[in-house]
Amino acid sequence: MEDCEPCKRREMSSGHGNQELTDPVEEMLKKTGCINLHYKVQDCISETKDWRQCQSQVIEFRKCMQQHQESRSKSGSQNT
Repeated sequence: MEDCEPCKRREMSSGHGNQELTDPVEEMLKKTGCINLHYKVQDCISETKDWRQCQSQVIEFRKCMQQHQESRSKSGSQNT
């Protein structure tokens, strides 16, 4: 996934000077480990202009998010 050209472009600074603009949704997705899959969904929709053609990317992203939620639930229940 690191070889993904759109992913590399997104990693570049998008701000003026040393200030970077941060998107709270992207920051949250980075913490889940699913950010590159999110980018794949966005890229597919951008290229095809039809979200229905991007179901394999959506399913892959959904699975990643579900795994993250499950791991959070398990770690949260162990702390109580």
